[in-house]
Amino acid sequence: MVTATGNLRQLRLKAPASPEDLAELRIGDVVYLDGVIYTGREGVYRRAVEEGVPLPVDLPAVSNVNFHCSPAASRGPDGSYRIGAVTATASFRFAKWMERWFAISGARVIIGKGGMSGEEYRRLFRPAGAVYLTTVGYGTGALLGRGVRRVRSVHWLEELGIAQALWVLEVEKFGPLLVDGDLAGNSLFERENAKLAERLRSVYEGLREPALKRYGETTDRGDEVV
Repeated sequence: MVTATGNLRQLRLKAPASPEDLAELRIGDVVYLDGVIYTGREGVYRRAVEEGVPLPVDLPAVSNVNFHCSPAASRGPDGSYRIGAVTATASFRFAKWMERWFAISGARVIIGKGGMSGEEYRRLFRPAGAVYLTTVGYGTGALLGRGVRRVRSVHWLEELGIAQALWVLEVEKFGPLLVDGDLAGNSLFERENAKLAERLRSVYEGLREPALKRYGETTDRGDEVV
């Protein structure tokens, strides 16, 4: 379902996500997820990709939505788990595993913090038919945690610990998330940073000569070293 608020489109996306639904996503869209997602970060990637350990669950049959996060989980007297918050972690660190991970996991949606580079979207995500959704701002772990309805299962908990284990979660209106990388390999952050770079020189126009110029103060971006 697609709705529009101002210049922003909001979408409710079913997880696992279909190729048709992913094709609808544009960079800058706000997305909420319903269905099943799973967590997986460097611990899972090292184990499955580098060490070749078979996946503990048939991920392609479970979901194609992989969240880079550290869940805050507690265990009840009946042995069930409750997720209070899910804190996203920076995804750029995991780019080296993504090509192989896409192949063995069937992941087509990656969620995390801060995105990856446009070059990585074009080189790794586009051939896999995958998109990237970024969390919005800091301190949203508790907000996202409200969207977790149930822990379906947890794997490699003893081997990797709570933060690194593979958690399979049922979610409802999980978000908000922002489309940073779409199927065409476009990058929202790359596009917006380019716009800022074009206008940044105008910030320096009309400024007085720096009082501490001889000590390195400058209005010329080409002189900046920090």
